[in-house]
Amino acid sequence: MRDFDANYAALQRRDPAVDGVVFVAVKTTGIYCRPVCPARTPYARNVVFYPSAAAAERAGYRPCLRCRPETAPFCPAWNGTRTTVERALALIEAGALDRDDVAALAERLGIGPRHLSRLFADHLDASPLQVAQTLRIQRAKRLLGNTGLSIPLIAHRAGFSSPRRMNAAFSRLYGRPPSTFRKGAKRLQRFATTNCTVVAL
Repeated sequence: MRDFDANYAALQRRDPAVDGVVFVAVKTTGIYCRPVCPARTPYARNVVFYPSAAAAERAGYRPCLRCRPETAPFCPAWNGTRTTVERALALIEAGALDRDDVAALAERLGIGPRHLSRLFADHLDASPLQVAQTLRIQRAKRLLGNTGLSIPLIAHRAGFSSPRRMNAAFSRLYGRPPSTFRKGAKRLQRFATTNCTVVAL
């Protein structure tokens, strides 16, 4: 990642060139955003930058409900710098870690699981499992917002081993169950606006 000052300057001007390259976490709100988020720019002392959505979530931050940073957790800016990581991401997005473990994924890539984990740490500051969890939640949110499928069916299609696991993941990340994401976009948008624009000075 670039240095803090360069990232903060990009945040101040909402530079689209770094959208997806860095993710902005705000200590005072516990929320992370994309650098192009329209929310008020927080003071530098309250900001932490992460190279991926998964890394911010691992650190305990919740996704902003306005700019939805978890919907674009990977960026072409670094894709291709490590072919192995790019291939691993494609397999994870296709559900490889929904069915098998990291060792099986590493074997498909022709490397050891420790080496795979090191590559993910270098590029995303997150483990393959955390990346897979971020993608499962992203899939589930899309299904919740765009379909009338039952919660158990959404859990299955999103890659969760059970509805209970999906409920636990949403509760950990958002502090509320997945069912609340299908009760009306207007109410959710009001919550998002309130949640994301209040930044402690």
